[in-house]
Amino acid sequence: MTPEELLPQVYDQLRKLAAAKLATERPGQTLDATALVHEAFLKLGGERDFASRSDYLQAAAQAMRRILVDRARARNAAKRGGGGQQVELESIHLCTPISDHEIEALDEALARLATTHPQPAQLVQLRYFGSLKLAECAEVLGVSPRTADTWWAYARAWLAVELKDS
Repeated sequence: MTPEELLPQVYDQLRKLAAAKLATERPGQTLDATALVHEAFLKLGGERDFASRSDYLQAAAQAMRRILVDRARARNAAKRGGGGQQVELESIHLCTPISDHEIEALDEALARLATTHPQPAQLVQLRYFGSLKLAECAEVLGVSPRTADTWWAYARAWLAVELKDS
């Protein structure tokens, strides 16, 4: 299915997810939920087909991640202050606002995790950047909730160690 066919089916869900994600961002954002969904839609392009709704949601979460990371990098490039910041991962989920430096550090660490453990990295992307619940992530990734829980625990621990070193 093309993005044009899938967007009407998932638009409300994507908008709610984007609103939830933006609610955890620092105040003063110029990007709203509707704009984030539309920008993600444009980033996905019209020439790519998706096998299922789950595939589209994964791609949309990744597109939203890229958009938010790119915006953070642009703001940091303008400031060029501070060095590597640490990101504290909560034991339940990532929901607190983090700075632009922290979001860059998280993105870089997530990219490193994806090279060795792509499934837990996808789960973090869906949880954090897609604002999905753990059960929803399990469904999207096609795994059991227990497997998703195991991946989530592993990814949190791995990222906590990785981000303390940066």
